[in-house]
Amino acid sequence: MTTEATLPTTAASPTARQMWTRARGIALALVLLLVGAVAIAVVRSDARHGELDPRSADPYGSRAVAELLADRGVSTRVVTTLDEARAAAGPDTTLLVAVPDLLTERQQTGLHSATSGSGGRTVLVAPGGAAVERLAPGVTADPAVSVDSTLAPACDLPAARRAGSADTGGIRYSTHLEADACYPSRRLATLLRIPDPSTKAAAEGTPGDTVVLGARDILFNNHLDEHGNASLALQLLGSRDHLVWYLPSLSDLPDPDDERGFFDLLPSGWLWGTLQLFIAAALAALWRAPRLGPLVPEKLPVAIRASETVEGRARLYRKANARDRAATALRSATRTRLAPLVGVPVTQADSPESLLPALSAHLHGAHDDGQALHTLLFGPPPGDDAALIALADQLDALEREVRRP
Repeated sequence: MTTEATLPTTAASPTARQMWTRARGIALALVLLLVGAVAIAVVRSDARHGELDPRSADPYGSRAVAELLADRGVSTRVVTTLDEARAAAGPDTTLLVAVPDLLTERQQTGLHSATSGSGGRTVLVAPGGAAVERLAPGVTADPAVSVDSTLAPACDLPAARRAGSADTGGIRYSTHLEADACYPSRRLATLLRIPDPSTKAAAEGTPGDTVVLGARDILFNNHLDEHGNASLALQLLGSRDHLVWYLPSLSDLPDPDDERGFFDLLPSGWLWGTLQLFIAAALAALWRAPRLGPLVPEKLPVAIRASETVEGRARLYRKANARDRAATALRSATRTRLAPLVGVPVTQADSPESLLPALSAHLHGAHDDGQALHTLLFGPPPGDDAALIALADQLDALEREVRRP
């Protein structure tokens, strides 16, 4: 009885120092994760500075291609706006669109209108499904990418046959148009050359065409010397005297009526991947959830000291400010122990009509006040912690009085 009465006094709310001691490990881990993420972002940004930029000598830049083309008499000019790219389209120009997916729907349609019938060559670097359908109507991108990165030509296109195997593995395309389908992966091409029908009957010069390239690797500095990458890149980009390299940038402002939302900027694969993660999480939760049915009592795998159980419950009561439940537990335990001492069955310990008369008859002097006993054993819950402690002390004193010989 003494233990139950005094334990609530030992349960105290954690201090600020205790909370910091418990949380500092988690805080340190979060700080380390943040620092690591910033460091990785900085390293990756340095390594990929100027990606697909013909002015960059970084591993993922394309300066090597531009210098090799210059040695062959092909000039390279970088443009960063759609207006400049459209104005540059012409029979003596190859227009390379580095990141077609960054353009809005209206920009893609406008660029196709400018290049169609110009007599020049348009090279689209790894356009996705929506982009390739607008920039090269009649071409469809397959959702599944190529498994292998290095592929064989397997076509009659002279540039591909001379280059041989190259790192074109990436997005795979299909078309119903008359086209050279090269570097196939599982029967779908990773490089297409589509002649422009409006320039096929031109009396002079080379007919215009569109080249759809499924991967960027052959243009990167660190991949140019592998396989036939250099030969293929030079032949695709050096068929005209001038190469205009279109790098979409922030200065290329889209039409306000054609702005894309956040979800429009995410690749479709991310949305499907997120949906699959949600489904997997739901299935895992269903698998690990408790089975429905009645509760089954089980023996504890280890023996727990009664004092630890009492102290733990007292701390929970203190944390929840559940003085009513704590007082009910103390009074019920006291009544259960007092009933056999005064000749009352335990089953009637919670009945004031049975317990209080027997208890009053057993006590002597000032302790036999029936109203006081009723308030002590069956009264309302205490209003504060001090009243709860006083109640525990009074119950303890009452039990000692009854047990006194």
